[in-house]
Amino acid sequence: MVDTLPKNMTAIGMDRPGAPDVLRTETADVPQPGPGEVLVQVAWAGVNRPDCIQRAGHYPAPPGASPILGLEVSGRIIALGDGVPETLLGETVCALTPGGGYAEYCKVPVGHCLPVPDDLPLDQAAAVPETLFTVWHNVFQRGCAREGETLLVHGGTSGIGTMATMLAKAFDMQVIVTCGDDAKCEAAREVGADHAINYKTQDFVEEVKAITRGKGVEVVLDMVSGDYVARNLKCLAEDGRHVTIAVLGGMQAELNMAFIMSRRLTLTGSTLRPRSDAFKTALCDEIGQIAWPLILNGTIRPVMDRSFPLADAASAHARMEAGDHIGKIVLEVAGG
Repeated sequence: MVDTLPKNMTAIGMDRPGAPDVLRTETADVPQPGPGEVLVQVAWAGVNRPDCIQRAGHYPAPPGASPILGLEVSGRIIALGDGVPETLLGETVCALTPGGGYAEYCKVPVGHCLPVPDDLPLDQAAAVPETLFTVWHNVFQRGCAREGETLLVHGGTSGIGTMATMLAKAFDMQVIVTCGDDAKCEAAREVGADHAINYKTQDFVEEVKAITRGKGVEVVLDMVSGDYVARNLKCLAEDGRHVTIAVLGGMQAELNMAFIMSRRLTLTGSTLRPRSDAFKTALCDEIGQIAWPLILNGTIRPVMDRSFPLADAASAHARMEAGDHIGKIVLEVAGG
């Protein structure tokens, strides 16, 4: 443990849930790493949709997690909890956090950290963990995606959408995405999508049928839910898998169970944040072995939208909620 740690830090807080303008800077205690944890001096923090939902009062932090927003960071390990190897002190990492990323210091389980290569800028490193963990678990573990299959992704230019596209292409899959305008469709194709559908001017169900010559896709990554679910199921091939990771279009869906049975479809989904530290460590280990080499060798780099100073977190949230971003939004905490 470093003896020269400050007692206080700058963090983003709020007095009440609400619109982005409730966010403000505040002084908070520097967290102390417990057994199996490290303290990261944060350089950059990623901004994600769950942060906005938590700020609005609809996604409380799990028991024991920091109430400070922020699910991913990059920076340097400056203090160690009991049981953490001394060799990690001073290492540059990015990490999936249980919360607390919008601050100068953040404690995270050591098993949720990944090494940052010298040629990966720290702003990009902070933009990787949340989307990579989410996509890997949901597309490849729960969705059982395999080489040669076709993946349909809604929100093709979001952080999740761009990561899903790049990962799927790295494993030789065909990718179809939906976007809200032609410019975003073009951006999605530049990221690597084989086909991009403007859902405002085209019926994505009919477009998917045409693209796949009536077969359908093997996996749908759904961030909308609501009335999209029934339409998504019409896009699935026999034995297809439908994976929901957000309910932006509503929590209720009306399903034709006879259709699901006749085509042997699988419906699943997950939320990552409430899962145990042990689960996330196991997930991180698998990512480290299979997917992280694609980051280390430069095959995958996150698509970056815009950065904001930590103190301007409200503007970062406003940009995310406006839906104009392409790729990841990050907060500069200490640069690097």
